[in-house]
Amino acid sequence: MFFADHAPPHFHAEYQGMKAIINIKTGELMEGDMPIKQLRLIQAWCVIHEDELLLNFETLRSNPASWGKVEPLK
Repeated sequence: MFFADHAPPHFHAEYQGMKAIINIKTGELMEGDMPIKQLRLIQAWCVIHEDELLLNFETLRSNPASWGKVEPLK
């Protein structure tokens, strides 16, 4: 996520040089490219951490110094 990022709520993902933008609420690939297997893992992680991701998205827009780390998928 980036400070003062635009709506809709989303995050940026990278894998082996590929970049993607994922909608937090729908898990939809908004932009970029990602192998299907990795995209499905990212989408599962997004569902598990949706509340944290939405909170971080809003926090970054209002107070960029206080965002929290979201646990990675293991």
